[in-house]
This record gives sequence, C-alpha cells and structure tokens, in this order.
Amino acid sequence: MNVEESVVFARQYVADLLSFFGVNVEVTGVVQDDILELSVSSSEVNSLLIGRGAETLRSLQFLVSTVLRNKDAAITRVNLDIADYKRQRADRLAEKARGWIEEVRKTGTSHVETLNAADRRIVHQVAAEYSDIRTFSEGDGVERRITIAQASS
Repeated sequence: MNVEESVVFARQYVADLLSFFGVNVEVTGVVQDDILELSVSSSEVNSLLIGRGAETLRSLQFLVSTVLRNKDAAITRVNLDIADYKRQRADRLAEKARGWIEEVRKTGTSHVETLNAADRRIVHQVAAEYSDIRTFSEGDGVERRITIAQASS
C-alpha cells in the first residue's frame, strides 16, 4: 500500500471505528515528516473518544498504526488528534516550557520534569528557540526526564 492509499485507508478505518460509537464526523489525513496526521472534528462524544488522560485517544492511535503495519502500508507512524485536543495540549505545554526556561534563565538552576516522549519533544522544540538554553533527556521508560539548563552549564 503506497502513501496515498495508506492515508485513504487510515481515514476510512478511523471513520468506521467512530461510526461504531455512533459518531459520523469528517476524518482528515495528511502526511508530514513521515507521520500520518489524522484529525477528527469535534463531536458530542469527545470526552469518550479522548478518555481520561487521553488513554482512549492513544489506544485508537495505536490501533490505526498496528493495522497499517499489518497491511504493509508505506507509512505506519500515526498521530491521531480528536477535536484539536493534542494541539491545544501542546500549546499549553509550550507555554509552560517557556515559563520553565525563563525560570532557568533567571535563577541559573536547571529544571527537571518527568514527561512522556511526545511532551519531551515539544519542550525540546521550544528550547531550540533559545540559544542560551539546552535540553537533554535522561532515564528509562516512564521515569525518563527532561532537563532544561543554561547552555553554559
């Protein structure tokens, strides 16, 4: 299955999954940086589809990725967003990261946070905007942490 077929298949797969919940909304999909970005518009069951701590959303995303891998699709990395939940969350985290960076700049003391891989990536991207700040990740598994420090330290 080529990239275009993968996008069409994934969009239809998510639409079919959602119809199981009685939700008939548009599913859009584009490929950016070898990641299939799927977006589901808002509906009356957003909280059910996102779940506590976005666990349902992550599970749906994993399911789509697994099905694509099993079908030998050209693209298997999937980012599923429902009602812009992930985008809004990323925006809030980016603002927090800017606050942490300003704290590090003022105090000179490093800031450490335990975050999942996607959240660490957002913080790394925000920190890249600052030439006097560096970030690095340490630890294993769920205990992996990101450290924000002054570049000179």
